[in-house]
Parts: sequence; C-alpha cells; structure tokens
Amino acid sequence: MQALTLPARRGWRWIIDGYAIYSKSRLMLSLIVFSYWLLMMTVNSVPVIGQVIATICLPAMSVSMMNAFRRIEQGGTVLPPVLFSGFSANTPILLSLGGMYLCAALLIFAITSLIDGGVLFNLFVVGGEFDETLSTNAVLVAAQIATVLFMPLVMAYWYAPILAAWHGYSAAKSLFFSLVACMRNWRAFLVYGFGLIGCGLAMLLLSGMVSSMFAGAGKLSFLVVGFIGMPIVYASFYVSYRDVFVAVDENV
Repeated sequence: MQALTLPARRGWRWIIDGYAIYSKSRLMLSLIVFSYWLLMMTVNSVPVIGQVIATICLPAMSVSMMNAFRRIEQGGTVLPPVLFSGFSANTPILLSLGGMYLCAALLIFAITSLIDGGVLFNLFVVGGEFDETLSTNAVLVAAQIATVLFMPLVMAYWYAPILAAWHGYSAAKSLFFSLVACMRNWRAFLVYGFGLIGCGLAMLLLSGMVSSMFAGAGKLSFLVVGFIGMPIVYASFYVSYRDVFVAVDENV
C-alpha cells in the first residue's frame, strides 16, 4: 500500500470532515472518548505499573477510537464495547508497538537526562512537579532536544496502530509506512496543526467569555469544550488516515 501525497490545504479539511463525522452521533462519540480518557487516567494513576500498562495498551486503545469513527462514517452505530474493540485484531503486534514506544520514550528521556540532570525524566516519567527553580538553560536545551527526537517517533506511530490492526502489518512495516506517510504530507500536517491550535484557542476564548458572563460556569464551560473538542480531534485523526491511505475523494 502506497501513501498518497496530499496538498497542504487538505490538512484543514481533516478538521472539517472530522466535525462532520462527529455531528452524526455527537452524544455517543463524546461519551466514548470521555470514557476512554477516564479509563486511561485511572490506569495511569497506579504508580509506575499503571503508566507502563497504559503506554503498552495505547496503540490498541487508539484503534478502538478509530473503529468507532469508522463505524459512524459507514452509517453504523457505536456501543460501549467498542472501547475495547482495538484488542480484537493483531493484538500481539499492537502491544509490541506500545512496548517499543515505551522503550523509545525512556531512551529519549535518558538522553535528555545527560543535559538537564534528569529534570524532564522526573516530570514526565516519574510524575514530579514543575516549579520556577527548574527553569534553567539546561532544561530548555533538553526540552528542545526531546522535541526534535520525539517528532520522528510520533510520525512513526501516527498511523502504525491502524495499519497493524486493519491491514495486518508487522510492527516494523506499520512504523515505516506511517513515517513515510507523515513525511510525504508534512505540508498538510502543518496546516492541520495550525488549524487545531486555532480552533482550540477559539473554543477556549469562547469558554472564557462564558465564564466571565456567568459566575461559577468556568469549570463547566471548560468541561464542555473538552467534551466536544476531543471527539472532533479524534475524528480528524481518522479522516487523515482515510485520505492518505484510502482516499475517497480524488478532487483534493
């Protein structure tokens, strides 16, 4: 399977089409995504072992989300069991992808520890708290290096779970095709990223305006933003896969 190269403007369409899919079943998709986040937060709350389990299971859980949006787009319905549907196909490969991601992330933080003395490792792996005393040049340099190193890792994992679950690819093959697809479509992803940032800022601004107009509505308005915004983001993930690998519309 060959990944298509799409024009930059297609990145914005991923968000628009993601909203279109979400609008077909707003309440159920919001509940599914909310349940997903609640489950992952609960598992992550278990010291050490919880973070390991959550990371290893992340590829399979992400496939569950994609299964939900694909069913909605195809005219089907989603029920709560879809939350675990990602474990029904090529599970060993998906779990190995999670394990490989965990090892790669730990390696990156080990590298940055040589620069910042383990500050980023403590923050993102151990779960320590950040304070102003940690704002040093060494930490800033370490954060920049971590960003550079994580970028190809994220690109390799962007489509890898779907390619493994839906197409039966091996871990190596799914990672390779995902990386190639993201590199070929970096322009679309750039527009997509700025589009998500713009939409996110707009929703936060609207939430802030509501909070200022109605006393006590701050937390509720931010919850509503997440309840609506996150399913649209996940739907846009699915749309990007559909366009790059399946391409239902040639007139892009």
